[in-house]
Amino acid sequence: MWVDPDDDPRTQGELDIVDERSNLLEYLRVYRLTLRMKCDGLTPEQLAVRSVPPSTLSLLGLVRHLAKVERDWFRRTAAGEDVPRLYWSEEDRDEAFSQAIADERTVATAFASWEREVAFAEAFVEEHTDLGEVYPHHDESVSLRELLLHMVEEYARHCGHADLLRECVDGRTGQ
Repeated sequence: MWVDPDDDPRTQGELDIVDERSNLLEYLRVYRLTLRMKCDGLTPEQLAVRSVPPSTLSLLGLVRHLAKVERDWFRRTAAGEDVPRLYWSEEDRDEAFSQAIADERTVATAFASWEREVAFAEAFVEEHTDLGEVYPHHDESVSLRELLLHMVEEYARHCGHADLLRECVDGRTGQ
């Protein structure tokens, strides 16, 4: 077990969330926290351990990837900001993972980027209450509802990866 269920920061007592928006935001909050918990207490070397060749998947890569995803969806798409993409280039579209190297600065930068993008996303969603609000996305559009659902799916999938990666690093399994 990661933590005693009574001490698990992902739970806040009796949850009586009945509306769609609150449910989406709570799932996203819990998955973001779960990713953080999967990485807690690991060295840069452990965070950069890759799954199985030829994959570049690592816990550090997941943090970098999710910082990129948060920025792409909330800052670039929903807010329409003209900011550069994180951890991506035409030469290396897998940069979030391929450049996730085991050093303190890379780790600190990755977590700072992820935390900054999550904070932006949370503030953006707080200001935009209509789940039906639509944002242009390439030749289509995406609603805030779709964006939040996608983020829940993205984190859920990657937290599953993080479970397996963490177990390979030090044997700890998730709850």
